[in-house]
Amino acid sequence: MATRTLTNRFESRFLIRVLESPSLFTSSRSLQTLAYEEVRTSSGNRKHESTALILHGLLGSGRNWRSFSRSLASSLSDWKMMLVDLRNHGRSSEVEGINPPHDLVNSAKDLADLVKASGWNWPDVVIGHSLGGKVALQFMQSCARGDYGQSASPPKQLWVLDSVPGEVKAEQSDGEVEKVLMTLQSLPSPIPSRKWLVDHMVELGFSRSLSEWIGTNLKRSGDSETWAFNLDGAVQMFKSYRETSYWSLLENPPKETEISFVIAEKSDRWDQDTTTRLERIAKQRQSVSDGKVATHVLRNSGHWVHTDNPKGLLEIVSSNFLSTQK
Repeated sequence: MATRTLTNRFESRFLIRVLESPSLFTSSRSLQTLAYEEVRTSSGNRKHESTALILHGLLGSGRNWRSFSRSLASSLSDWKMMLVDLRNHGRSSEVEGINPPHDLVNSAKDLADLVKASGWNWPDVVIGHSLGGKVALQFMQSCARGDYGQSASPPKQLWVLDSVPGEVKAEQSDGEVEKVLMTLQSLPSPIPSRKWLVDHMVELGFSRSLSEWIGTNLKRSGDSETWAFNLDGAVQMFKSYRETSYWSLLENPPKETEISFVIAEKSDRWDQDTTTRLERIAKQRQSVSDGKVATHVLRNSGHWVHTDNPKGLLEIVSSNFLSTQK
């Protein structure tokens, strides 16, 4: 267990854990849960601590959200935030027993298994970016339907960060993500070096910033590099992301919940029909007691909200974050 103290009045601990849960099937061995990293803030009142899950996007990992989570944590008290590595990503790509199909339904069920295995209360807040945003929506929907048992309760608040709620059709996309995935599938395995990867992707026409970010997903294996994610599984998750719609959830959200969307001003993920439909639902769903939907526009930001405008994102989330009053 590693401990780090923040330079403010709150305590923060970062813990990287892979827990074992009881077998969910008639098997002699146990299944393992997702890997996660913990950011804890406390004013000394652990008894009333609330839980938030932080979910990254495609080909990312929980560590991408360390800086933002630390900043958010410093403005709160009595919260623990779990930066989860989704299936096929980060340390979770090394966990055995996380089986296909690699879709949003099973990605959300992984979260429920983690909550149960860890003995946590069901999360009060789930924050998800891009792919993680749709996993968050599926998690709320499955909780509300009773898919995880009677003890499960939907999060009181979801933050869906620059993730469209409906299907993503080919004509609505510039194809960059698909091009990246196809390129990665065509590369040699293992990768000769990080420098080779970055230079090769730049030669293929990708931006250097994107190429260098892809390079951060490599890990050393002997004299070469391998991916820190399961590429084939991630491709299947992206397919599920594109094909799944949560408009019905937004039109009838669970009572006593709030679903807040952050739309990046310069993002290429949104079209006029989608934003208009979402804003119309938000106008109709303004009461938390009946299930609320809200929208927020993040200025001066593209899709990578936590790096393009982290201060703006923090201001939106922290000023509208679920009240900690019990």
